[in-house]
Amino acid sequence: MFSRYKKDGAAGKSAMGANVTELPKKASSEPVAPLAPKASTSLRRPSTNAPAAAPAGDKEAKRRERIADLKLELHRELLDNLNLAALENATEADLRAEINAITDEVLASKNVVLNRNDRTTLNKELFDEVKGLGPLETLLQDETVNDILVNGPKQIFVERNGKLMLSDITFKDEKHLMRIIDKIVSAVGRRVDESNPYVDARLQDGSRFNAMVPPIAVDGSLVSIRKFKKDKLGIDDLVAFGAFSEEMAAYLQAAVSTRLNIIVSGGTGSGKTTTLNALSSFIADDERILTIEDTAELQLQQTHVGRMESRPPNVEGKGEVSPRDCLKNALRMRPDRIIVGETRGEEVIDMLQAMNTGHDGSMTTIHANNPRDGISRLENMVAMAGIEMPLKAVRSQISSAVNLLVQASRLQDGSRRMTSITEITGMEGDVISMQEIFRFQRVGLTPDNKIIGHFTATGVRSHFSERFRLWGYDLPASLFEPVAAE
Repeated sequence: MFSRYKKDGAAGKSAMGANVTELPKKASSEPVAPLAPKASTSLRRPSTNAPAAAPAGDKEAKRRERIADLKLELHRELLDNLNLAALENATEADLRAEINAITDEVLASKNVVLNRNDRTTLNKELFDEVKGLGPLETLLQDETVNDILVNGPKQIFVERNGKLMLSDITFKDEKHLMRIIDKIVSAVGRRVDESNPYVDARLQDGSRFNAMVPPIAVDGSLVSIRKFKKDKLGIDDLVAFGAFSEEMAAYLQAAVSTRLNIIVSGGTGSGKTTTLNALSSFIADDERILTIEDTAELQLQQTHVGRMESRPPNVEGKGEVSPRDCLKNALRMRPDRIIVGETRGEEVIDMLQAMNTGHDGSMTTIHANNPRDGISRLENMVAMAGIEMPLKAVRSQISSAVNLLVQASRLQDGSRRMTSITEITGMEGDVISMQEIFRFQRVGLTPDNKIIGHFTATGVRSHFSERFRLWGYDLPASLFEPVAAE
């Protein structure tokens, strides 16, 4: 069947290829002193920590192990029988039919009987091994999964709704995991091995991929995948999800449209890139935008967008194109706005220069816990770039370049909120002066540990109110009035 996909003369090869007894407790002949009564009740909550466990019983685990052994053997059989070069032009239907035929042939020769569900699962997983990313393929196709975190071949965590949980999907062994890693990185012209044990890459669908392999990864290769959202979340979606309020959206629309320089700060997974994407929707379609990223993730909807991606050095340590190189070149390409996916190093100097020299409305993200820490991070990055400038001059440069800091946070219940919008108003002596315009006010917790809170203005009128008015965004004074908790 479908012999055009089989190697010439290929023959089917086949190679079938502790109770614990509780010890008796030792009787003690020594008298035991009675416990003294406690003086007071402990104020600590009882610990609820338990080892992570996948939601599968012993029977299910044995069934999966049996299918995994069959899959490994059948995968070898497929590699021996299929003409991989011919598969490049094969349709998905033809390939699935060929895999089903070889699977039926091998199972019959081994007298192995599987029910319909197991056979369907086995054929799907074999197809994923040949054309996809093996066990990861199921998780990549699951729309409810945001992040995939692999800690060695037997432990795969996923993030759903902001919470991490252990998946029941595993790799056969470390070799199986390394084969999938090599398949991913080789597709984008990169490599990972003992001499180069970590790698950043991008999957075919745009998902961000990072891996670190032994000997640096002690208990098996570490993989993290930040899934690429096919449907871009807009401002209306984020307001509906409770990420920020309608008043904050109106303010941010005025800020972006009047070309304020904006920095989105937050921790890992707090939604910085999502926020930056949403803010970019307020940019007019007739502006020329250049984006610079380590891994291309931004999904701008404007017509005139030039996208750049930095490149690591090759095997000889040459050929690197850093974000700073991209930024320097971008300044010669007549941009109206420059958007840097993340500022984390010496490119901060060129970013501040761009914001200060006519490229108003530029945006970037940084890692910081709060707006004041964000300013400190900018100062530290300037210092790490090796530029010898007095601290006051650095702060003066930052205060004139950056207009707005938007703080995104992932809270303890897994929800993501825009917890603060802060304006930079200038310098007071040697200190950068800032004023908070909106904040997320936490009130308490529900019995199931969901955070109770609301968004409110601080009562401080925007420093840029006159600028907004001159550009046609005359925000009402009521927008900046504090909101009482309901």
